[in-house]
Amino acid sequence: TLIRGRIKNRFLRSFLYYVPYVTLAVMTFPAILTATQTPVSGALALITGILLAWYGASLFKVSASCCLVVFLVELI
Repeated sequence: TLIRGRIKNRFLRSFLYYVPYVTLAVMTFPAILTATQTPVSGALALITGILLAWYGASLFKVSASCCLVVFLVELI
């Protein structure tokens, strides 16, 4: 291993705690916008998902709503 002992620096521990989440977000965000036929439908689905999650919707409702938004926007 690179570091054998316990890391005592609070800043470094906090930084290392958030690295996996930041890495996942950096990989996921561009895919949300480019996975659809138009970036507009991806952006609208992203906004829908953020708003529904913010107001406490379940993961199933958020994902189903995002899929529905993409479908309806690309249908138009």
